[in-house]
Amino acid sequence: MLAIRLSRQGTKKKPFYRVVLLEKSAARNGRSLELLGTYNPVPNPALIDLNTERIQYWVARGAQVSSTIDNLLRRTRERAAATPAA
Repeated sequence: MLAIRLSRQGTKKKPFYRVVLLEKSAARNGRSLELLGTYNPVPNPALIDLNTERIQYWVARGAQVSSTIDNLLRRTRERAAATPAA
């Protein structure tokens, strides 16, 4: 079974995460099948860069999304709705 979850990068006290697709039983930083985005919680507001099209593609094919990724997707949708279209 495939899972979409975070893979921790960065240094001590300066986390940086990659949103990856990997086998559910794989290690947290194990070999990923595809890089789907990044998440940097250090700046305020946090930087979230997700490839929502690819995430939707994999979810349609049975990949499970972690609760953290689900929250990040919700936050990106809220930011997009709050930003007025120019």
